[in-house]
Amino acid sequence: MKSADGANAVQLLLLVGGLTLVPALLFTVTGFTRILVVLGFIRQGLGTQTAPPNQVLVGIALFLTIFVMAPTFKEIKKDAIDPLQAHKITQKQAFERGQEPLREFMFRQTRTSDLALFVKLGKLKTPKTRRDIPTYVLIPAFIISELKTAFQIGFLIFLPFLVIDLVVSSTLMSMGMVMLPPVFISLPFKILLFVLVDGWNLVTRSLVESFH
Repeated sequence: MKSADGANAVQLLLLVGGLTLVPALLFTVTGFTRILVVLGFIRQGLGTQTAPPNQVLVGIALFLTIFVMAPTFKEIKKDAIDPLQAHKITQKQAFERGQEPLREFMFRQTRTSDLALFVKLGKLKTPKTRRDIPTYVLIPAFIISELKTAFQIGFLIFLPFLVIDLVVSSTLMSMGMVMLPPVFISLPFKILLFVLVDGWNLVTRSLVESFH
């Protein structure tokens, strides 16, 4: 009895420890990273250091991630969770079925060059099909691809704000107002531009469409 209780205690401890990793795991196998990084670029480009605050950016990124991942989550529920709850499949089968939609999503967003990099670093044989690529190789390749895509989008977002900063800075220098920080003048113009072009609408649409 004591050995059984000890084994159960160890299993419970491992389960609790594993649950703490679930948020990090979900963030690294979904579009959360790309969305949050792009939102950070928007705030940096505008020059508003604390608006929107971090909590708001994370909240927006979380719910946009849920929106983007909804088809994948529905497929996981239909193929893995519902049959498991109906006792039609085992937990192992549910895990295998559940990871397939996530793998498919990650493959669509991952560059071949990034996959090849981690296959080489892992010293694996050249895979013939996607099924030959282990998940532990796919996940870091997916993360690197997401970061690259996020920085590409962020660069395009940053350009118009940079142009405004340059124009304001050049204007102030030509007027001899070198002691006046350009950010005091450019910030209202950048916010006005972002509002006039309906920036949040454009960025949100571009982010969601970038996953298709």
